[in-house]
Amino acid sequence: MPVTQRIVPNIWYNGNAEAAGAFYGKALPFARSEVESRYPLEDLPEFQEHLAGAPLVVAVDVAGTKLRLINAGPEFRPNQSISLMLNFDPLLFEDGSSPGHSSAAARRSLAATWEHLAEGGVVHMELGEYPFAKLYGWVEDRYGLNWQLMLTNPEGEPRPFVIPALMFGGAAQGRAAEAADFYVSLFKKSRGRSGIGNRYPYGVPTGSAGPGELAFGEFRIGNQWFIGNDDGSGQTPNFTHGVSLEVRCKDQAEIDRLWEALSADPEAEMCGWLKDRFGVSWQIVPSNIEELLERPGAYDRMLGMKRLVIADF
Repeated sequence: MPVTQRIVPNIWYNGNAEAAGAFYGKALPFARSEVESRYPLEDLPEFQEHLAGAPLVVAVDVAGTKLRLINAGPEFRPNQSISLMLNFDPLLFEDGSSPGHSSAAARRSLAATWEHLAEGGVVHMELGEYPFAKLYGWVEDRYGLNWQLMLTNPEGEPRPFVIPALMFGGAAQGRAAEAADFYVSLFKKSRGRSGIGNRYPYGVPTGSAGPGELAFGEFRIGNQWFIGNDDGSGQTPNFTHGVSLEVRCKDQAEIDRLWEALSADPEAEMCGWLKDRFGVSWQIVPSNIEELLERPGAYDRMLGMKRLVIADF
């Protein structure tokens, strides 16, 4: 089930990323977590001195899809604008008593995952049957991360277990198709088959969405799938730094190309972070960022950068 992953969702946590990683390792099927990097022991700015030696990034692998949990402060928090869809495909599950896939085992796993994620969290759509799925629910977990759980049709076109889902509402209302086209064009040389997948417009005015806006849309960057929908509720908040999309770059030329194409708000640029024309946050970093940060004083130098310059580490 491994995923060839060009883009890694990064989720912001308020000092509890290690606990969140351990929680996801138990709550989600096919999941494990580990501390990937730590804050330096010295030369931290005053507002981060209490984090000296603490985990900086916690990596969570879910069925071959990597998530990175950023251990920081209360500055940002994830919200409903970016969630993670979990596709419980019966082909991934067996009941142990007979060979082959099992819808019953997939349902049990979905229900157990839902119970874990909902405990101490907020349910946005109750777990149940909907016109688009025999079993589906939307929940925000105790740490603020949003999840959509769906029982999928084993006879349909296969999709990864985890798919990042972007909801274009607020200032980005109605721009889901535009964004998908832009992202695919930007990463068209990624290894795999980049392109646009299924698109289903609302057809009629629905809440905050016009008839031509997307009730469901998907796109592919390399071998990695994403969902991009337009908000029909009028309640989805704007994108924030609470969830960002990280791209590891092979060299400075690739950093520069993506930075020039993506960055649309100079005020939001910091430490390799940027905000694009739709409000989505990205991190454009060297592929060997952990190695670079091991150099004496590198962390402090990075804090002074906007676009990351490899030679300046």
